[in-house]
Amino acid sequence: MTLAPIALTCGEPAGIGPEIAARAWETLGARLPFFYIGDPRHLPSGTPVTEIHNPMDALHASATALPVLRHDFPADNTWGEPDAQNAHGVVEVIARAVKLVQDGQASAVCTLPINKHVLQSGAGFAYPGHTEYLAALGGVDRVVMMLASPELRVVPTTIHIALDQVATELTPELLEETIWITHRALFQDFGVESPRIAVAGLNPHAGENGAMGRQELEMITPLLDKLRAERLDIAGPLSADTMFHPAARARYDAAVCMYHDQALIPIKTLAFDAGVNVTLGLPFIRTSPDHGTAFDIAGQGLANPASTIAALEMARDMAIARAGAKL
Repeated sequence: MTLAPIALTCGEPAGIGPEIAARAWETLGARLPFFYIGDPRHLPSGTPVTEIHNPMDALHASATALPVLRHDFPADNTWGEPDAQNAHGVVEVIARAVKLVQDGQASAVCTLPINKHVLQSGAGFAYPGHTEYLAALGGVDRVVMMLASPELRVVPTTIHIALDQVATELTPELLEETIWITHRALFQDFGVESPRIAVAGLNPHAGENGAMGRQELEMITPLLDKLRAERLDIAGPLSADTMFHPAARARYDAAVCMYHDQALIPIKTLAFDAGVNVTLGLPFIRTSPDHGTAFDIAGQGLANPASTIAALEMARDMAIARAGAKL
């Protein structure tokens, strides 16, 4: 079965997105066909480009040049200096990529980094970030962030909130939704037939039987017992300080953590340059490199494409797994 190519959105043109797109093509070429949606003027000078009109043309064009589905922007690009005139174009490109996947012309969306402040000031962007906009485009209310690498997959239940708000925001409903979305994604998108999920405790030593906090006794453990009764393979709540050494990681397919740093510190330690941001719970596949626009190094040839390459590879693997799940 021939899968459609992956749609790679341009992200913020003044950041490192265009140059890591070009460098990703240099590495992947025809081995993993994708096409870039954006203004070809914004790509690094000398990038071999083939403008395409049909996304499927990328299957052949990628052997000799970066396939570009042209999306004209009003302003030229100056590295490291974002132009608010281009904000609407950045948002339009994301919506265009999603529509192509929904129409079957692309197998997945891989998004290059955006700058939320530029989008808010230049386009009145009403969403906190990429993920919320993609959820709106996909018509879903609840999505989950996963950071993934060959060594580890982690899911934070609460994300960008202050640490003193975690215990309040961490509800049984939120944790249950997070675990179920993770379970379904492991089966559907990662080809794991019998997903094993490890769940961290909130407190040190997972509360140590109430001596260091009672959330594990009063909320987390009863919920996990309920899910185990529903035949989910779940371990926990576990002490987070012993969950991430090699022998422990071999016993699960994903770790669900309680807050941002509990999840992201281990994966950024193990795979700083190759971690991939995956949005679970969408009706389409979306991956992204795990870094920002890096205006300070844009256009200097210093940007590392490893995370974008990993994001494209993971998107392709997920597309194959999801297609297999539907057969």
